[in-house]
Amino acid sequence: MNLASLGRQPDSPLLFATFNQDCTSLAVGTETGYRLFSLNSVDKLETIYESDNEDICIVERLFSSSLVAIVSLSSPRKLKVCHFKKGTEICNYSYSNTILAVKLNRMRLIVALEESLYIHNIRDMKVLHTIRETPANPLGLCALSISNDNCYLAYPGSSHIGEVQIFDTVNLQAVNMIPAHDSCLAALAFDSSGSKLATASEKGTVIRVFTIPDGQKIFEFRRGVKRCVSISSLAFNTESTFLCVSSNTETVHIFKLETPKESTKSEDEPSTWMGYLGKALMNSATYLPSQVTEVFSQGRAFATIKLPFSGIRNVCALVTISKPRVLVAAADGYIYIYNLDPTDGGDCTLLKQHRLDGAENTEVPSESAEGGDDNTAAEERSERPATLTRDYAQATDKSSKPKTDDLLGEAVEDEVNREGALPLNDENEFPPMTHYTDS
Repeated sequence: MNLASLGRQPDSPLLFATFNQDCTSLAVGTETGYRLFSLNSVDKLETIYESDNEDICIVERLFSSSLVAIVSLSSPRKLKVCHFKKGTEICNYSYSNTILAVKLNRMRLIVALEESLYIHNIRDMKVLHTIRETPANPLGLCALSISNDNCYLAYPGSSHIGEVQIFDTVNLQAVNMIPAHDSCLAALAFDSSGSKLATASEKGTVIRVFTIPDGQKIFEFRRGVKRCVSISSLAFNTESTFLCVSSNTETVHIFKLETPKESTKSEDEPSTWMGYLGKALMNSATYLPSQVTEVFSQGRAFATIKLPFSGIRNVCALVTISKPRVLVAAADGYIYIYNLDPTDGGDCTLLKQHRLDGAENTEVPSESAEGGDDNTAAEERSERPATLTRDYAQATDKSSKPKTDDLLGEAVEDEVNREGALPLNDENEFPPMTHYTDS
């Protein structure tokens, strides 16, 4: 949630807020620095790290590692990659235009500009490929799968309609173009396996889920019938059984991803007037406009949340902290924690809300809680980019390649191969590299 590029909430110091890849921590950028919070408890929001040196408009943490990628409002074209536990800057890169988004997984780091995307190798931070002249993407909308097996990047394939381009970041090639919506895209999100992609358009009424990379539509949900609804975020739970959708309205929708079971003859008989109407419409599908029958075939929300505000940008997540929870971090400076009943759904209960402004995380009592049972947690190809500066181009030449690139690669090689993870906890990880700056 980049508030700096989307219009900030009045009187809010927040410039940015996002969850890490497995939703175990929350990163917040402010006018004075950035903060990382642990998400292992309902009752307490623990600060992992706090930096007070510059205005941070983008901060992305790599899983639970010490690696963070940051962009400041005062230097919006420069990306810094840092080891926050050691307080060191590993490297920095400068681009020709403002950095709108940064995405990370265990293999790749993606930098999104308005009309180009840069794909870095996470092990040595080198640029592997540049996708140039992409359709105008003023918000830097893109999504990167966190799966090593399905390491795909999704981004808008058109600036006029809702096409999604799927790009393989391992083999560095485009693999599919999905015609997802009639209007422009507003939100994208992969599930944890990288085999499903959720999409929403600027219209904001219909959410669709596609298989990746073939692009088959498997679910379609109706968020509502309102016009001009701006979708803030989409988020799957780890098991890909639920999808959370937040917008600029006060309602957050949670949809259940399940294929309808085949019913028996007796079960086929509708029990309500709406059921009779739906059955009649489905039986008359060939005589009715497709838009009408689609409405009756779209899934409805399994559960909903009523936020204490409307018109404020926010980002949501589905996690397990002792029990299934819905987290909503908002531009009003709070994170809200709700209970989700995975069996019955319905209205979700507000459990806690915590401040994100660093004021000792003072808790604001919730309207309802579960009796304080949440004190513990349930855990947790190559192309040289012409738009980078001359210093960077020289540094990536073989003859002047920094030796620290090799050290960086060696520092993470064993961890990536052995566990597919980058814990980055010891003192030898990610030594500082040559800084690549504007000439």
